[in-house]
Amino acid sequence: MFLVAFAIGLSWYFAPALIAASRRDPNTSAIFTLNLLLGWSVIGWVLAMKRAWSSISY
Repeated sequence: MFLVAFAIGLSWYFAPALIAASRRDPNTSAIFTLNLLLGWSVIGWVLAMKRAWSSISY
């Protein structure tokens, strides 16, 4: 049960990076790095999610 909860939590935490990868965003590695380093804060996670869903290429 613990492993299932851990896997769900981990996939939720890295959702921005997974979304960027599935959308084939050219900045997936930058989104993953932002998510990895600042995703623990709500602001960092929201910024990574916003960038993952954005269609603008920086």
